[in-house]
Amino acid sequence: MSQPGLKRLRAHDAIPIDARGKIALPAEVTLMSYLDDNVAELAEKVAYRFLDFDRDCQPVELTWNRLGARLRAVGARVQQVAGRGERVAILAPQGLDYIIGFFAAIRAGSIAVPLFTPELPGHVERLEAVLSDARPCVILTTTAAAQDVRGLLQALPRASRPRVIAINAVPDAVGISFAPRRMETDDIAYLQYTSGSTRTPTGVQISHRCVCTNVLQMIDSVGLDWDVRSVSWLPLYHDMGLLMIMYPVLFGGQITLMSPIAFVRRPYRWIKQLAIESQHGRTFAAAPNFAYELTAQRGLPPAGEHLDLSNVAGLINGSEPVSMASIEKFTTAFAPYGLASTTIKPSYGLAEATLFVSTISPKECARPTYLDRQRLAQGQAVTVSSDDPNAVTQVSCGRVATNQWAVIADADTGDELPDGRVGEIWLHGDNIGRGYWDRRSATERTFCNRLQSRLAHRSHAEGADEAALWLRTGDLGVFVGGELFITGRIKDLVIIDGRNHYPHDLEATVAQASSAVRAGYVAAFSVPGPEGEELVIVAERAPGAGRADPVPVKRAIRAALSQRHGLAVHEVKLVAAGVIPRTTSGKLARQACRAAYLEGTI
Repeated sequence: MSQPGLKRLRAHDAIPIDARGKIALPAEVTLMSYLDDNVAELAEKVAYRFLDFDRDCQPVELTWNRLGARLRAVGARVQQVAGRGERVAILAPQGLDYIIGFFAAIRAGSIAVPLFTPELPGHVERLEAVLSDARPCVILTTTAAAQDVRGLLQALPRASRPRVIAINAVPDAVGISFAPRRMETDDIAYLQYTSGSTRTPTGVQISHRCVCTNVLQMIDSVGLDWDVRSVSWLPLYHDMGLLMIMYPVLFGGQITLMSPIAFVRRPYRWIKQLAIESQHGRTFAAAPNFAYELTAQRGLPPAGEHLDLSNVAGLINGSEPVSMASIEKFTTAFAPYGLASTTIKPSYGLAEATLFVSTISPKECARPTYLDRQRLAQGQAVTVSSDDPNAVTQVSCGRVATNQWAVIADADTGDELPDGRVGEIWLHGDNIGRGYWDRRSATERTFCNRLQSRLAHRSHAEGADEAALWLRTGDLGVFVGGELFITGRIKDLVIIDGRNHYPHDLEATVAQASSAVRAGYVAAFSVPGPEGEELVIVAERAPGAGRADPVPVKRAIRAALSQRHGLAVHEVKLVAAGVIPRTTSGKLARQACRAAYLEGTI
């Protein structure tokens, strides 16, 4: 039910900014504030479209009228078994039923917990851990996935098993009993569970204020229109995939979805659909770095097929370390089809900030910056020329979004560090989550920090309240020329003989050392040795290199790491594709790989 007196959040130039430069949401705005208005105004226009490539690419469309009816029906069914603020988990396949289940849980007054179906390979244990942590009273799934979901729940005591509801089996007629529940801007809308790349997954409490603010921040930073169309294959349980589906409910636009598997099998499907949607206006998308590398390799149009990408407004590159080489490959590959050199936007974000933190400006091209590797290891960012033997390539993630503050802090003292000094990234703003679900001590450590001192001049905390609480991200970064660069994760840092080494830098060297190594599928970490920490490399073999002699490959890796980084390697393991563990969002799980190595299971 829409709330009277609320001004629609519409055009880009009408984003509400107050006198202090903060995004000022109208009072009592929630994710659901404009839903009924959108249904009434847009009626039979499409809100969400899903391309089902398992059924000859038949598009399945959800109009606004149909969305309204399904949310009332499923929401009413949820209200029959779940009270206000109780958790409702979504374990459904990628598709329109997932969209309905997620928003119906929120509209019913519950807290949505977006997850995935049990058949996701290698992640059942994580799913079990999340369900145990969130303790949902209801699971929304589909009739096709219900058997697998019930099988997963068999391990739970019968009394504590959540009720399983098939979204597509709820008849529209149930919607007559739907009773709108009042929601506040600071109520929790959903729990976004972290991908678990460095620790056990924890649920970030995302309020309506968090997500509405973050969507506006992304629109403002990337320079988008309120009605921009989008195409996404990102998993809907992932923070980036979730934020993409918020645009229609807030602004009345539309988005076309496909499954991650459909994209990986044929990356051209994503690019082609972006071109199709851009015939109706500017289009926008987001993806992790590997997607641009993969699409440049395997996503070009067939010979003779027309493709016009000139109306693609922006492609966010985030969620994992951004590679300048991948950006250049993608831009070069699709420039003949009208893709502007300014399209790809290297960005930084994380689940604890809802998602979006920073990106480069709308008219700016991604560009490499070269830093001295030895000085970087000492915590200082010193620019050098591209041909310097110690040059390491870094990509700017631009400027921090409006109504959000990022400082580089000394992780030990909490003091703000000046530009050019590497430290932990601390964040403050209305988009920052309310803490971790049912984790008071972890919440205090991560979300409730105070800067012990600010810089007297050019402080990046200027404008934030002196008593502001800051989020410790666990990420290492540095400001160079007023722009944010991400250098690594604190927990992943490789420290040998007192020197810091960034794992993604080591991994890039390994991938370049031999064509038998699969680029992007290398894990570098340290393990205890008799005389201190020692370096271990686990590398997946490249396609076609399964029978390659490992001796010269390992020799090349050792030589490259010695020459470029001055490091001796304790052990190099060449493994088959798929052996290195990854998170549900596709990131390298270095800590999990290290644990498996120490256990002897790699």
